[in-house]
Amino acid sequence: MNKELDNILKLRDLLKERIGATLLPNDEKALMDNIMQSLEDNAIQRDAFGLNPILMKLQTALIAVEEIGLGRDGVLATMLYTSVINGQTTEDAIRAEFGEGVANIVRGLVRLHDLYKKTPVVETENFRNLIVSFAEDMRVILIMIADRVNIMREIRDTDNEEARRRVAEEASYLYAPLAHKLGLYKLKSELEDLSLKYLEHETYYMIREKLSETKASRDKYISDFILPIQKKLEDVGLKFHIKGRTKSIHSIWQKMKKQKCKFEGVYDLFAIRIILDSKPEREKMECWQVYSIITDMYQPNPKRLRDWLSVPKSNGYESLHITVLGPENKWVEVQIRTERMDEVAEHGLAAHWRYKGIKGGQGGLDEWLASIRAALEAGDDLQVMDQFKADLYDKEVYVFSPKGDILKFPKGATVLDFAYHIHSNIGSHCTGAKINGRNVTLREVLNSGDTVEIVTNTKQTPKKEWLNIVKTARGKAKVRQAIRESQQAAGLYAKELLERKFRNKKIEVDESILMRLIRKMGYKETSDFYRDIVSEDLEPNIVVERYVEMKQHEDNPYANALPARSAEEFQLSSLPQHKGALSSDDTLIIDRDMKGIDYTLARCCQPIYGDPIFGFVTVHGGIKIHHVNCPNAADLKSRFGYRIVNARWSGKGNTQYAVTLRVVGNDDIGIVTNLTSVISKDEKLLLRSITINSDDGLFSGNLVVQIDDTLRLESLIKKLRGVKGVRSVTRL
Repeated sequence: MNKELDNILKLRDLLKERIGATLLPNDEKALMDNIMQSLEDNAIQRDAFGLNPILMKLQTALIAVEEIGLGRDGVLATMLYTSVINGQTTEDAIRAEFGEGVANIVRGLVRLHDLYKKTPVVETENFRNLIVSFAEDMRVILIMIADRVNIMREIRDTDNEEARRRVAEEASYLYAPLAHKLGLYKLKSELEDLSLKYLEHETYYMIREKLSETKASRDKYISDFILPIQKKLEDVGLKFHIKGRTKSIHSIWQKMKKQKCKFEGVYDLFAIRIILDSKPEREKMECWQVYSIITDMYQPNPKRLRDWLSVPKSNGYESLHITVLGPENKWVEVQIRTERMDEVAEHGLAAHWRYKGIKGGQGGLDEWLASIRAALEAGDDLQVMDQFKADLYDKEVYVFSPKGDILKFPKGATVLDFAYHIHSNIGSHCTGAKINGRNVTLREVLNSGDTVEIVTNTKQTPKKEWLNIVKTARGKAKVRQAIRESQQAAGLYAKELLERKFRNKKIEVDESILMRLIRKMGYKETSDFYRDIVSEDLEPNIVVERYVEMKQHEDNPYANALPARSAEEFQLSSLPQHKGALSSDDTLIIDRDMKGIDYTLARCCQPIYGDPIFGFVTVHGGIKIHHVNCPNAADLKSRFGYRIVNARWSGKGNTQYAVTLRVVGNDDIGIVTNLTSVISKDEKLLLRSITINSDDGLFSGNLVVQIDDTLRLESLIKKLRGVKGVRSVTRL
């Protein structure tokens, strides 16, 4: 008992030292009176683990102050809320004596106690109620996390196994994820490790013993890895310190389960952390400078680059993570950050605001707590955000551009609103977005804290149904304007095209007959009719034929319709005649220096010199060159046979063609380097781009190369197939 009293007095003095400047003159006396009254009434009882409740509250309060950054209101609420539960005092009395802030936190903590009283296990529905309870004051959830950390530290020697298991399970699936979301990584790791210790005792101690056994060799490897980096960084004049951090036991266990391997199979048991002492304006530059130095020394794995420097996580976390191939061909994770970033990583959003110069005062605290809410709302692992009843942003959401600019929208705004806010052209060509790295449609609703990157396609055009997607007045106005402009441009072009066809056939157009024809063809709006002409879904020559038939029938209902013209007629009359363009057998000769004929290579099949080809006369008058095995060839020949032209190559010249090759093989170290080296050895080949995906030991990817002809292409494919680990190479 004397030992407990000594600890209570020490903790009291420590808390006074930490938050004394913010305490009001009567706070300490009023708090002590409350505690003494509870003792006299015998209202303070030990918990299920036999722990002293006053000592536990002081310990929790100290964690909340030192690890999270709470102040006076949080400490007083932690000490007082059980008095309300026990009936010793009321919320109103606390409000009168300690203020509105303390009373609000106490109310949230009391509601949580009532929740646990009903159901000792936090099920899904109760978890939602829990979220609602702290929505009124975010400090409630922070005190809950601090309290659970404290309990987990104190119950290692308890005899109450059942109660310890329940507390550890809740810490694992509720409190650790919340701590992670708030950026409290140190507390999150401690909760996970202690949960594993209590729930899977043998596993925990097995990993701990293995770590102990390998500590000497691990320390030597870390030292050997760090030494050359340290020298390089010193040579360029950077101020820094380097730490080698072994991964948490829980993290190692998760990797063993995920990779289905033993302890020895986990290759990244530790991470190297380089912490720079940088001025604010030089932080990013110096971090990337360190990145450059390390990747010059050790081969990086580009798939394992994590850039939270350019776009920080929603919970304030900033760092640059790279994985490099160190000595003995071992992969090593390196984390590059500054002192400020490291403080935020260790202590969460509280440190973030402290570094922004907010030392105290309710305004700074409110800003910090509002940011915690945005962090909680931004992610996917808490699928309960629809339950918020009291929302700080009940009318507005705040989202980030990829550059970090904060943009404000009304609640319910979508990706399409965001796109039109940036620029009208971006909105009109929007096909979707990436929100926090996740692909979403243009209908996706924005949430506070989201980072939004718009995806566009030049072929995309605005549609009428978009008016139901955009929610802002500005967005709706821009969609209407874009639709009008698109329809006007398409209508004018199609109308001009159709009129030219009529003029060529010396036909005068009767607008009333044309309107009846458009309706007869199933079009309710002339804009839809002209749109189909522009998109080549409707052939203008067919419209002309149908118009002639309808006019003749209306002029003479008993006359037979004009006979359909043959494909041969169209072929002979439609082809542009230019000297040297056609051979004697009416074959189009494709030559690099050909004059007078407007031709392009079709994107759908990307023919190159040496491929068997044919030409297709487009409605614009130009000719598209297709491979005879083009996926669209059968459709073109069956629907528009009269526009097909025989074609062949002549004179290779110096032209190069873009070809896409699909490569599939084993996901071995160095295979990508081997593939690119095959291409780079040939001076006449140019690698334009490469995309690689890896899954279950296999990789698949696309190589885009600039190449002269089919002979060189066949030679390249043969060489790529000869690379060790490659299973197949096909041309797309």
